[in-house]
Amino acid sequence: MSKLKIAVIGAGSISDCHLQAYASNPEVEIYAICDLNEGRAQEMAKKYNASKVFTDYKELLALPEIHSVSICTWNNSHAEISIAALDAGKNVLCEKPLCQTVEEALEVEKAVHRSGKLLQVGFVRRYSDNAQILKKFIEEGELGEIYYAKASCLRRLGNPGGWFSDIERSGGGPVIDLGVHIIDICWYLMGKPKVKSVSANLSHQLGNRSNIRNLSFYKAADYDAKENTVEDMANAMIRFENGASLLVDVSFTLHAKQDEISVKLYGDKGGAELEPEISIIGEKFDTILNMTPQVDFKSFDFMGSFSNEINHFIDSTLGRKETLSPVEDGVEVMKILCAIYESARQGREIQF
Repeated sequence: MSKLKIAVIGAGSISDCHLQAYASNPEVEIYAICDLNEGRAQEMAKKYNASKVFTDYKELLALPEIHSVSICTWNNSHAEISIAALDAGKNVLCEKPLCQTVEEALEVEKAVHRSGKLLQVGFVRRYSDNAQILKKFIEEGELGEIYYAKASCLRRLGNPGGWFSDIERSGGGPVIDLGVHIIDICWYLMGKPKVKSVSANLSHQLGNRSNIRNLSFYKAADYDAKENTVEDMANAMIRFENGASLLVDVSFTLHAKQDEISVKLYGDKGGAELEPEISIIGEKFDTILNMTPQVDFKSFDFMGSFSNEINHFIDSTLGRKETLSPVEDGVEVMKILCAIYESARQGREIQF
């Protein structure tokens, strides 16, 4: 059987995670790389033995032999490229977030339906081994009805700059970059209840703190300390129609002692933590038990999860599995993200 020819559009840092995973899949041939920066595309093509290099994604999509594409571009181009790829008959793995607005998300959803092709949203945390372990416990009723979850992803110094801090290209700061992950994984594990309302706050107090010395942090390839138009921090209360609620806070920068990530869920029979380490809390014989699953990675396995995500995507395009993150979920998460920004802008709760 001949290998499936795949292409990656956008050759920035996140594309490397996709490409490493594709390179490890024996059914895949990395066929083409596209980036506005031709030198960067050439570099990635050489690294992963891709046959073709493009600077115009439309030329890439015109190749009939390409089976599927990963979209790893700036957020403001996700919808446009996804729609074009679907209409060109390609299966699509689109990095999170699906796009920048609910209106764009609905247009992408229409393109999925009219094309009959697959679009998988890059909610990579759903594909982690630990998330799937916890999902099994939840499905078997170990937590009972989940009525509350809370999640934090706080960086004390971590504004990547570049396109991440340019609201025109990114659509926002830590909410749309970090919050999307922890909101989605909580919502997914809670059973994807319908959102009822969102109340949120944003702050723009600290900027990118480029004055800080002696502490390194990730910087985008086009980092420029002079440009920063996104929020530093946000918090939100999300209420669902089933009565459950989700409390979230995220930051690019904050006067905190250390970075923090936590994901916690509470049900009427038990609780669970996914981050910083997987743990399950239950009751047996009138005694509370803290249970630690014996796993290879107690916290998020970054590259292992990308490998799971890419392999699941390929299996889904071949009809072997259903994707864990369909376009419809991308639309719903986009509604929550946009409501956070809208609630903060208007200073009131947003009702659905």
